Amino acid sequence: RSLAVSRRRNPALPPSQRAIPHFPASFSRLFPFPKTLQSPNPSPAPLVPTPLPPDRLPMALKQKGSDPAAAADPNKRRRVGFSGLDAGVEANECMKVFLVRNPDEVGSVDRNSIQPFDLNHFFGEDGKIYGYKNLKINVWISALSFHGYAEIAFEETCDGGKGITDLKPVLQNIFGENLVEKEEFLQSFSKECQYISNVVTNGNTIKHDGSNESDSAVEIVRVELQGAAAFLYSRLVPLVLLLVEGSTPIDIGEHGWELLLVVKKSQESSTSKFELLGFAAVYKFYRYPESTRLRISQILVLPPYQGEGHGLRLLEAINSIAQSENIYDVTIEDPSDYLQYVRSSIDCLRLLTFDPIKPVLSAMVSSLKMTNLSKRTSSLRMVPPADLNETVRQKLKINKKQFLRCWEILLYLNLDAEDRKSMDNFRACIYDRIKGEILGGATGTNGKHLLQMPSSFNEEASFAVYWTQEGGDADDQTVEQQPEDLKTQEQQLNELVDNQVEEIAEVAKNVTSRGKDKLRELAV
Repeated sequence: RSLAVSRRRNPALPPSQRAIPHFPASFSRLFPFPKTLQSPNPSPAPLVPTPLPPDRLPMALKQKGSDPAAAADPNKRRRVGFSGLDAGVEANECMKVFLVRNPDEVGSVDRNSIQPFDLNHFFGEDGKIYGYKNLKINVWISALSFHGYAEIAFEETCDGGKGITDLKPVLQNIFGENLVEKEEFLQSFSKECQYISNVVTNGNTIKHDGSNESDSAVEIVRVELQGAAAFLYSRLVPLVLLLVEGSTPIDIGEHGWELLLVVKKSQESSTSKFELLGFAAVYKFYRYPESTRLRISQILVLPPYQGEGHGLRLLEAINSIAQSENIYDVTIEDPSDYLQYVRSSIDCLRLLTFDPIKPVLSAMVSSLKMTNLSKRTSSLRMVPPADLNETVRQKLKINKKQFLRCWEILLYLNLDAEDRKSMDNFRACIYDRIKGEILGGATGTNGKHLLQMPSSFNEEASFAVYWTQEGGDADDQTVEQQPEDLKTQEQQLNELVDNQVEEIAEVAKNVTSRGKDKLRELAV
């Protein structure tokens, strides 16, 4: 699986390349409204594949059953009528992308293609292509130089009522100048076989605790995002756009970007000395008054190498860098659900062996076992003290929000899942936390209310949070909360709590069953 990527919106990108907002799975049904992230200080345009004019975009056009010369000239293509209105075809059904390591694999579709998150996203609002009969789009990407070659085949074209989709601008927006003619693409396997090696040469190998040494050929190399490394990233952008939902290219014009490359020494003397297995883009930024934070913006493990623990290696290496360089803390920009799952598993294992948390954790676990929270008159949050938050940040570089997330998992790990009283108390604490985050607390909502708001995303389970004026008379408010709204609010809060407890239980199960040694085998 692809792990994570920045969903930061870049105002310099054209609308066709801007990302669709992504919500965690547990909230998407209940918070269906798009979120907008805007930088107060727009940065220079990022280095991305430079679009070519549509008439210069290289690709092969094959019109089945007709003269090749006519297929290459749109004015000479044979146009026939389709029966009825053209319903179009989804891009996911007619387009495939292949990652290849040698020229013999180019042109072959009898192999596993990579699985983009949603090709329809690139083709208009409905994600469909119109005007082609039996359309096939195959794109091959070199795993050595990351150039691409596209081949488009169809039987005929016809305007069936919705026009004929111009495919060139769409492929241009995805691949830019990475897309080359077939001859140049085939030659790149020999001419640029050392492309990755040239980047790796300028970097430093990262040694870190917990790394899986079972494969000594795999290394993590750290390079500054400039020069050859910047051009490598620009060639990786199409894969980022294809494989990670809601992704946008990072702005490498800013100072402070670095790449961590997972590479493997090749056993084939005739090809590249190194294979690129995955990468992480990290950014150092200033924190007042005199410290630095480390933000993980993007992590991607290439499809052929997923499930081998390389994403785990990257996270461990980043933690090692943060500790060795005394970084303030580590954050992740809009992580995917799976990345958060892996990250929490790693951090919980680190915390389990961290002695300063043990007395406080033990005391709070005892309280959950002995107290009856079903009769509580005020909200209760099982949060660690502020000084412990600071100790964890200083020693392990885990930020406060992540530590609080892990704290709940650690409490769950120390409770008996068969003890109904303990589990009810634990759930009550999760309920109070979530209610406080959404409504402002269990006893005082500060004018916040939940209102059922059916939407096209989910007509039965969607709601909005709204505010009334502080101290205002309820009769004077534009929106009034009805009894049925209160019932719906309670149902939806309970659904959120159930989802949160399930996520906590999943991480706890992984930590318990795998332990630190087996966690390295986690399929990332």
